[in-house]
Amino acid sequence: MDNNNNPLHGIKLKDIVEKLVEHYGWEELGKKIKINCFNNNPHVKASLKFLRNVDHEWARIKVENLYIDTFCKE
Repeated sequence: MDNNNNPLHGIKLKDIVEKLVEHYGWEELGKKIKINCFNNNPHVKASLKFLRNVDHEWARIKVENLYIDTFCKE
């Protein structure tokens, strides 16, 4: 994908997670994306570790799509 058209270009995963948590809170975020790191004793560090794992790419894609839908749609 061309970086000029990528709404996530230059945005770190940590910033994405923190902004989603600030906007929705952990409880609502856990309802929107059903992964344990958002529902059971949630915190940013554990969430980042989970989302950066190559086996959990599906979860990262869901988080990125929620960010785009929430903050990047005009």
